Amino acid sequence: MTKTQELANLEASARKNLVYPGTNLVFGEGSPSARVMLIGEAPGFHEDREGRPFVGASGKFLDKLLASAGLKRPDVYIANVLKNRPPDNRDPLPEEIEQAAPYLDEQIRIVDPEVIVTLGRFSMGKFIPNVKITQVHGVPKRVGRRVIVPMFHPAAALRAGSVMKLLQDDFARLPEIISGADQIYGEGEDPNQLSLI
Repeated sequence: MTKTQELANLEASARKNLVYPGTNLVFGEGSPSARVMLIGEAPGFHEDREGRPFVGASGKFLDKLLASAGLKRPDVYIANVLKNRPPDNRDPLPEEIEQAAPYLDEQIRIVDPEVIVTLGRFSMGKFIPNVKITQVHGVPKRVGRRVIVPMFHPAAALRAGSVMKLLQDDFARLPEIISGADQIYGEGEDPNQLSLI
């Protein structure tokens, strides 16, 4: 079975088994063999309407950020922690994150990216818990087999000019992080003993 088929089957399972109060389930899109995966928090209004991740104002800004790093949307894979828009666009609840987690875990397993860029604190918390994004944004960290690069969410950058500059600077360093990903290890980690996730 190809990665495309595996992702299609997983999406069908999500549509059948996940409770989503919005208009559409927003599963994910992009290259099923991407070296880089971006994970946001949850779909917003426009994403809920179109059934695609990052298509509103923050999505247009994300496209520009990707271009600044020499990447195009079709070359990466984009997903969210939640597959549906929370009511009134509120923050994801712990039980919602837990319900959607197996689907995100499977997306990661299938795509098998080398680098995961987390966009916002909820996606960062999946891999690097108990830290503030203001302290670790843009700093790559190996978690298991993957390099995690925590970054601010594009929507936060659109609301605050100071965050926008930080996010632009972090994306400007992304090509260097990607090219040197195999040299990034956690403190005291043996690269030959890395876990699968």
